[in-house]
Amino acid sequence: MTVPAEIQAYIEEGDWDRLEDAWAERLAARPSDVEPLAETARALAGVDEEERARFLLELVDGELAERGLWQARLELLRRAGSLLAEPDALHGEILATLERLHAERPSFAPMAEAVGLHRATHDVPKTWEKVDRLEQLLAYDVGTIVAMEGRGVGTVAEANFQLESFKVDFAGHGPLQVGFRAAPKMLEPLGPSHILRRKLESLGELERLAAEDPSELLRTVLTSRGRAMTAGEIRQDLAGVVPDARWTSFWTAARKHPQLVVSGKGRQTYAWAETAGHAEDAVWTSFEAAAPRARLELFRRETGPGPTGGRRELADRMAADLARLGAAAAADDPGLAFEIHAALERAGRGEDAAVFAPAALLDGPRGRAEALVAGVEDRSLRERAYAAVREVRDDWREVFVARLTREDEPRSLDRMLETLREAGGAEGDAGDAALPREAARFLDGLLAQPHRQPAAFVWLAERAAGDPALRARTPLRLLQQVLTAIGRDDFAAWRQKLKDMADTGGTLPRILPHLTPEQAEAAREAIHRTAGLEAYQRDNLTQALELRFPALRGEAAVADVLHALPASIAAKLAELDRITKVELPANRRAIEEARAMGDLRENFEYKAARQRHEVLSAMATELDRDLHRARPIDLAAIDPGQVRVGTRVTLAVDGGAEREVTLLGPWESAPERGVVSYETELGERLLGKTVGDEVEVDGAPARVAAIAVASA
Repeated sequence: MTVPAEIQAYIEEGDWDRLEDAWAERLAARPSDVEPLAETARALAGVDEEERARFLLELVDGELAERGLWQARLELLRRAGSLLAEPDALHGEILATLERLHAERPSFAPMAEAVGLHRATHDVPKTWEKVDRLEQLLAYDVGTIVAMEGRGVGTVAEANFQLESFKVDFAGHGPLQVGFRAAPKMLEPLGPSHILRRKLESLGELERLAAEDPSELLRTVLTSRGRAMTAGEIRQDLAGVVPDARWTSFWTAARKHPQLVVSGKGRQTYAWAETAGHAEDAVWTSFEAAAPRARLELFRRETGPGPTGGRRELADRMAADLARLGAAAAADDPGLAFEIHAALERAGRGEDAAVFAPAALLDGPRGRAEALVAGVEDRSLRERAYAAVREVRDDWREVFVARLTREDEPRSLDRMLETLREAGGAEGDAGDAALPREAARFLDGLLAQPHRQPAAFVWLAERAAGDPALRARTPLRLLQQVLTAIGRDDFAAWRQKLKDMADTGGTLPRILPHLTPEQAEAAREAIHRTAGLEAYQRDNLTQALELRFPALRGEAAVADVLHALPASIAAKLAELDRITKVELPANRRAIEEARAMGDLRENFEYKAARQRHEVLSAMATELDRDLHRARPIDLAAIDPGQVRVGTRVTLAVDGGAEREVTLLGPWESAPERGVVSYETELGERLLGKTVGDEVEVDGAPARVAAIAVASA
């Protein structure tokens, strides 16, 4: 910091009386702000007024000592100590000030000794290095509450000067030794107001704030951290304070405060301004420096129902600026002008944008209309742009057809296709549900070369799940191209979407009814050849295909029968019903909710939901397959003349002991109760035996003593 301008002028003029008056005023108003005073003293010494400088510094030193401002005195000694004290005495003054500051700390004396503060007292620069090291270590003195990544909050329990390490006790993790040098990198001291410390010491008060004053709790988090934070970071800090079930309502209420400053698009950050005015100034500064579409985002935030909407004067300033920007962009960037018009109209300021309304922006050659929709970057607004083209221009059909091969936004493609269908009629083939010939050619082109428009092809494949006309166009080709796309690098960004199409209710199972018997074998080969599918997906598709076309099974069509009691079959049917009608739909909702949370690469909830979906789908496939081959065991029809499934066998073991074994299916198996499956090694040895036959049991010889029908 330089010498204050006013005082610098007095020094240059040699006006010492006014300088001393200004010095006294500054000292009285802000005694702890020693930096400008120290710089002034050094400037005086530079013009041969060293005695005056020393006199003024002594006034400051006395004031600081009288008020007990020892930290400020230490800073004064650091900046101007050579003027205030003789070199031989300066070390003693530093030490005395440190003792005033830290003498009550348990580790002050041994830490001062450890850093060598009492040695080489004549080397003042070295002394200050030792002071810095001492204060750095004292930040982790015994009793200090600290936070550590991965371990949470803990307390410094001991300082070991022989090992030069701190012992920190972490609740739930036990003690940890942290070296003196590593402490600043690993441990964050928590002041009394820090949110993590307050969670430890006054959790009840924070819970009260969460219920009664959400914005104050949010302020507590942001000011204690002293930096902008993401919503995820804030939620992590408030874990254990705000229950998960109440988070949405808490977050909605907490953000409605005029001092909250929101920055960024997508992954937004939140900070707390000193006043509402400071918050508005910060937003306006960001607005002025932002690119045009970033300004739009800030304007939408200020005029929407979100956390900062409602600052009328600020919104008015933004609207006027955007109106000027839109008028300037109308000729060269009609897409941007359209977005600005939509934002102003939505905020009730449509009159500001009348000169560049959609009708005016779309007036001109067809290329201008195409440029407008191509220039609308906001995906939700692009759909409105196409609607405006349909309403304003007579040649809208040509615009739509030209845009089909360039558009990759699903909602826009949906709108264009539906609009063309509604108006198509005469140009469409009967098999295309009145789809105009140009649009039909576009769809055929996507199926022929999906890699040219990957996003549009994925749209087509997704839409086909609910559009029988699209599935029926060329069903085998669509199935083959979806399966091929799963393994192509061009489709890496959409791979998971494509894989999802193989699940129950997805596009691929719904294509199968549209195949002809002649196409079935090619479809099965494509399914088996695709490496990107999960095993359960491949099995599920193959089974569905073979059920529809039994000829594919050949001799393998006769599956092994699975014998089970009627009660077991009913229980498995109920389990399958629960998975398919309750758990899978609930899991799909969880996937969509997790996907809406943002970045999928770091989204634990999304990954967990996806894994759960795979497990449930695999369980459903296996249950369905087993139930198709399940046959009920009719105990009333069992002939106990030999060991069969459904009989109870009495075995005479060497030594005279007897053992009872009930032979049932794998679903009833309970060896601890003597019920074994006919598929086990023992079950296979028993089948077909009659009374008196020998059989090996657990490696020892046994004899079938009796056979009876099993109990239900």
